[in-house]
Amino acid sequence: MSLIITPIPAFTDNYIWAMVNDTNKQAIVIDPGQAEPVADYLQQYGLELTAIWITHHHHDHIGGVAELRELYPMTHVVASSDHGVSPDQVVKEGSSVSAWGYTAQVWAVPGHTESHLAYVLAKDEIKQVFCGDTLFSAGCGRVFTGTIEQLFESFKRFNKLPKSTLFYPAHEYTASNLKFGLSIEPDNTVMQQCLTEVIALTEQGKSSLPVSLEHERQVNVFLRTEELTVIDGVQRQVSLPDTKSLTVFSALRTLKDNF
Repeated sequence: MSLIITPIPAFTDNYIWAMVNDTNKQAIVIDPGQAEPVADYLQQYGLELTAIWITHHHHDHIGGVAELRELYPMTHVVASSDHGVSPDQVVKEGSSVSAWGYTAQVWAVPGHTESHLAYVLAKDEIKQVFCGDTLFSAGCGRVFTGTIEQLFESFKRFNKLPKSTLFYPAHEYTASNLKFGLSIEPDNTVMQQCLTEVIALTEQGKSSLPVSLEHERQVNVFLRTEELTVIDGVQRQVSLPDTKSLTVFSALRTLKDNF
């Protein structure tokens, strides 16, 4: 069986991730904020939608669920009871979801929202993480109904995964996040090079995602809160009561909110 993971663009910068079983022509989509792009993609490639996985309740992640259920009545919706979609399978921390012989572990990764989930699936011995709006390439989600402490702990948890782990964020925010990162670490040459590459990709209409944890450790300031270059970069802009990782992480999120 060939399992293909591909982004379906939606709105202006969302990605609805699709997992496609190329053998039986079935598909699972994650966070369909819009139905039309998904339906068009499925029709184009002759695919049947069998499941929808939801990471959190924001409209740009669940807005297409009802229409897709009408179009594909056998679709199995997987979500938290707090996600506003009446799931067929209620999941939470410690749950698991099946996909054609693969198993995805469900992680609670609050912060952006209190009930945010991630789906961690092992494919070809590499973990694939559908992380919604918790982690972006070179960034993190804003804090809405969660807390900064929760988001910090979610990042710590992600950072314990193998360096080969691939993350599939739900937005193309990479270039803007890298620009912010360079305002903190202007001499980070990996970040500079990455920004050049990402701008070239997006100008061609291509995705900068997924990204590996190894890569993020070099370019994501929210994973680099113990680096002196990051601490110094934050202290150039704001006064810190201490240089603990959570303090630096929180200051970075505030700076990014106003960037």
